[in-house]
Amino acid sequence: MKSIELKNVSKVYNNNIIALDNVSLTVNQGEFIVVMGQSGSGKSTLLQIAGLLDVCTSGSVIINGEDISHINQNKLADIRMKSLGFVFQAFHLNSHLKLYQNIMVPMLINNKFKNKEEMQKRAIELIEKTGLTDRKEHYPSELSGGEQQRVAIARAMANEPDFILADEPTGNLDSKNELMIFEELKKLSCIGKGVLVVSHNDAVIDFADKIYEMKDGVLGEKQNEE
Repeated sequence: MKSIELKNVSKVYNNNIIALDNVSLTVNQGEFIVVMGQSGSGKSTLLQIAGLLDVCTSGSVIINGEDISHINQNKLADIRMKSLGFVFQAFHLNSHLKLYQNIMVPMLINNKFKNKEEMQKRAIELIEKTGLTDRKEHYPSELSGGEQQRVAIARAMANEPDFILADEPTGNLDSKNELMIFEELKKLSCIGKGVLVVSHNDAVIDFADKIYEMKDGVLGEKQNEE
């Protein structure tokens, strides 16, 4: 089974601030894993290290059985492109591109796609899955916040990654749209994607397979009370 494994990971900044303290965590395909915690607890640092956007001070990060500490930057970028998709609090959509064009952006560096026609076909398929088919020619400014985040999720799926990592994905949304986004992410875990969400929003608890709490850089597992 494909997985992201963090083994005894610590992150210490130059001013001796400990962001992560000996953290171990595994995200398997088909799991919806949630890490909760207040701002400054270290949860975003954990996600950035799991997503190969940052490096740990000590410990190991293993993606699909491969220890990434032993590979070069080109291979690292390749793993990040093909295996990992990202969703952030800020939607990071290009305001000058239509929705389907925004979704095509990650495909431009993936040699799997032979031409732009293939990319556009894939983008339209993803838009249809989000229920925004009638908005594919629209620009981000013409959509609500919830719709923009759904486009961002579709973009994260562009290269068919094994895992989706979401950093406070509902931070800019109202309660109705919060649930809609968590439902979209849950659908991805149900089709076999590993989903890691870091959030301080209690609404995510109902969707989680496992819940962890981060406090002062230390990770502990919580029970999901249904």
